[in-house]
Amino acid sequence: MTASTARRRRRVLPRLLVAASLLAAGALTGAPAAHAAAADDIRVNEVVTTGDVNDSIELFNKGAATVDVSGWILKDDDKNHVFKIASGTTLAPGGYRTFDVSGAFGLGSADQARLYLADGRTPVDSFSWSAHSAPSWSRCPDGTGAFGQAAAVTPGAPNACGTGGGSTTPVAWPGGSGVATADGSDVFGQDLSGLYQEGGVLWGAQNSGKLWRLVRDGSGGWKPDTAGGWSSGKALRFPGGSGSPDGEGVTLTGSGSAGGVFVASERNGDASGTSRLSVLKYDVGGSGSSLTAVKEWNLTSDLPPTGSNLGLEGITWIPDTALTGAGFEDASTGTAYDPARYGAHGGGVFFVGVEGTGTIHGYVLADSGSYTRVASFGSGMTGVMELQWEPQASRLWAVCDDTCDGRHRTLRIDAGGTFVTAAVHNRPAGMPNYNNEGFSLAGADECVAGSKPVYWSDDTNDGGHALRRGTVTC
Repeated sequence: MTASTARRRRRVLPRLLVAASLLAAGALTGAPAAHAAAADDIRVNEVVTTGDVNDSIELFNKGAATVDVSGWILKDDDKNHVFKIASGTTLAPGGYRTFDVSGAFGLGSADQARLYLADGRTPVDSFSWSAHSAPSWSRCPDGTGAFGQAAAVTPGAPNACGTGGGSTTPVAWPGGSGVATADGSDVFGQDLSGLYQEGGVLWGAQNSGKLWRLVRDGSGGWKPDTAGGWSSGKALRFPGGSGSPDGEGVTLTGSGSAGGVFVASERNGDASGTSRLSVLKYDVGGSGSSLTAVKEWNLTSDLPPTGSNLGLEGITWIPDTALTGAGFEDASTGTAYDPARYGAHGGGVFFVGVEGTGTIHGYVLADSGSYTRVASFGSGMTGVMELQWEPQASRLWAVCDDTCDGRHRTLRIDAGGTFVTAAVHNRPAGMPNYNNEGFSLAGADECVAGSKPVYWSDDTNDGGHALRRGTVTC
């Protein structure tokens, strides 16, 4: 049970269900209602009280001028529960900013989100509710409309006010409509999941606790590397050599495989009924038939509970330079992400996708073995099976399997420093609704006539094939 959940259950006092207009007039607090006109443009815009992300309150600037909200105060219905907005925080016109308040207080099933000026007495805006968000209490339209239950959590982005749970209409696949098999018959069997292309090598993570190193087969596809003990893949082990990680996702850092291969695992196959949401680092330079993790970052206690087979499915790494250049906001501080505050950590942030919630979380994984969560945001899909950062386009791909009809989302960092959906793409028209759990894009060096290869891994091994290839515009 999380601390915020425990706080919710301990509450026995009745909540105050008060209209925002009365609070803004100072009717409850006796505080003066007069304050700078620009402050009246800042509105509580979205509230999340339970579910796939921590309790959070989003603010929106509906005005025409930038507003400095440094030191402003967020509270729930308890006057002693205080979240102070960090110094230097501003909201541009039309800008959104989400604050994770779970470290200061929990938002209950009947509660309030209240915003005050820095004096802590002058009310600006508020919202009251009598049931948990499912999954999001959102204003529609943003900043001016009434609150209602939206179908998706959209931190730092326009609220999901339309039908279908999103503000973006799916469009056609941005590449060729056809796909072809990219492996031999029944090479992998079932459960091939995460993919990551490193030039002439394609890394594959398999749920059965195995890592594959694949090389080109000369006809546009891939085959197991026969050198170094890789011909049948290598069995994965937790640190110390025990257990069988349920490897679902795989990625590399800017150092390539020489700097370690990182696998996202949702459980130990030897204790399959228990979640173990971990990122594991492997040295793949040896020639043995198995790999023992040189480091594990066990994130289980830091994330909302999931079913043991609904945990970490996708993983990707984004370099610090890309994040700082785009103005990425560190959710743990509420300010611009500063890599220097975290010491040695491999030069980037690992983003993991959760199957059971569709949420994406960003972590700084320190070389020491510690970790800090710096982001949590909804993907806009019911589940995330794969994540891929495409550096050439500065976009994050989030992929769902057949439960979402094989849709892909691209996300970018907006002016408020958070990831928001840029586009929603249907799967290629020529590809059936396979159970694709892996997705990888070729690099810019493989662009020919404006297109480059992409690959999918089919967990079900339909027709005896687990890998397929297509194209996407560069």
